[in-house]
Amino acid sequence: MEEEAGVLKEGFLVKRGHVVRNWKVRWFVLLQDKLLYYKIEGGKKEPSPKGRILLDGCTITCPCLEYENRPLLIKLKTKTNTDYFLECCSREERDSWALDITGAIHAGHPVQVQELHRMKNSFKLLENISLHNIVERMYDSSTGIKLTRNLDQGNRYKETFTGSALVDWLISNSFAVSRFEAVTLASMLMDENFIRPVGVRSTEATRSSDPSEKFLDDSTALYMFAETSKKNTSSKEEMHFNISELSGTIVKQGFLVKQGHKRKNWKVRKFVLRADPAFLHYYDPTKEDNKPVGGFSLRGCLVSALEDNGVPAGVKGNVQGNLFKIITKNDIHYYIQASSKAERVQWIEAIKPLT
Repeated sequence: MEEEAGVLKEGFLVKRGHVVRNWKVRWFVLLQDKLLYYKIEGGKKEPSPKGRILLDGCTITCPCLEYENRPLLIKLKTKTNTDYFLECCSREERDSWALDITGAIHAGHPVQVQELHRMKNSFKLLENISLHNIVERMYDSSTGIKLTRNLDQGNRYKETFTGSALVDWLISNSFAVSRFEAVTLASMLMDENFIRPVGVRSTEATRSSDPSEKFLDDSTALYMFAETSKKNTSSKEEMHFNISELSGTIVKQGFLVKQGHKRKNWKVRKFVLRADPAFLHYYDPTKEDNKPVGGFSLRGCLVSALEDNGVPAGVKGNVQGNLFKIITKNDIHYYIQASSKAERVQWIEAIKPLT
């Protein structure tokens, strides 16, 4: 087997197809010299890989902002000029994958690996950097920061961007080489009143006594240009209930495999756990609209691990291992599979306090 050389990292990623440019969830396995990807059928990884990406001579781009609706991409270009686009479930996962893949690419060059880790937390702003120039570039209609509508604590804000989106943009446009540098630059933009925080999380962060914590590299912290800072909001009472469900603080997110209610087939979904209000939503990671395909309130729910010996009752198909079940207060049963026992424990421990 190709995996005998030693697995460095594995997990779900969403991959763009080469012929038909659709997006499919695959199970990726990182080895020292290659990246293997597998189809998942019935909650199980197929025995043979669907494909492989040879890492020798590869270049990696992270963050990759070529797809506006997919901000968590990694781009790999092989030495034969084949492009691979891989999407992760969170900024933390994306950066972790990028660091490990880069380490594997440069495994034969220890000096480069040391430099990579040094740059991760380095701080060396470009000489003679102009904040005015950065802001002008941010406003550019084609290459600037993408402005979106966002929800925070029941209020909707127009023309905003998240903290992590600005950090990604600064790195992608070569204004910074590390997230630490980009956060410092973003803080300077805020101090000089080019941008301002909106919403609870980003506003509260500005009160921190630590300058490095005043700007949040976070996908739930909202910011906008200072000169367009008039809020366009609507109260909770004016919004639909399903929108208010999505206003809670994100506690945990990741890829899990879920059994369908009607056809009982198993599909990979991106799960997002929120608090205040407590909801668990799931998304189809192959779609770009970023709207949940399902979800439920966690109040009154029961969550428990299922036995790993054999196929538990209620589970269809030969799916076993790392399973857990959530029963809603309306007695709807959700069967979910994690990728490992440790991940199953993490999800159960995160859900229980919210029930």
